[in-house]
Amino acid sequence: MEFVSNLIIPCMVAFVLIYGGLKKVDVYDSFTEGAKESFPMILTMFPSMLAMVFGVNLFIKSGFLEFCLSFMDPVLSILKIPIEILTLSIMRPISGSSALALLNTILETFGPDSFSGLLASIIQGSTDTTFYVLTLYFGSIGIKKIRYSLVAGLLADLAGIVAAFIVANLFF
Repeated sequence: MEFVSNLIIPCMVAFVLIYGGLKKVDVYDSFTEGAKESFPMILTMFPSMLAMVFGVNLFIKSGFLEFCLSFMDPVLSILKIPIEILTLSIMRPISGSSALALLNTILETFGPDSFSGLLASIIQGSTDTTFYVLTLYFGSIGIKKIRYSLVAGLLADLAGIVAAFIVANLFF
């Protein structure tokens, strides 16, 4: 299986080159033209991406999240919700890389077969990086008023988190 997965991308590139050759298209020139057209889009997206990365790093490094969650620890222990899971649930809509780092920490600390590891994995798979998606896609095309997209995205994330708790408790 690993052999096949290693061949997928080279086969796709070979297919594009062969197909372009059969259609008498200068594949190299088409590629460079497409690359040139991407620069204005990159310049449009960069400020939004920079602001998002800066905000996420500020939020994580300041310790504000841990401070806020420390007040919720007694309630979470009664509900038998590990604090790490709540941290992951909060960070997942904001930053995929931060959530992945938190997932890695949970898996290293508790193990992949633990309840926390399984629950964190389900949350990682059933939610999305809502703020990142809105920043990237809406920012790249210049939409400033996101209307109901943020609420819909966060409700979908909440539904994924609730479903993850239900599934983890039912099956694990």
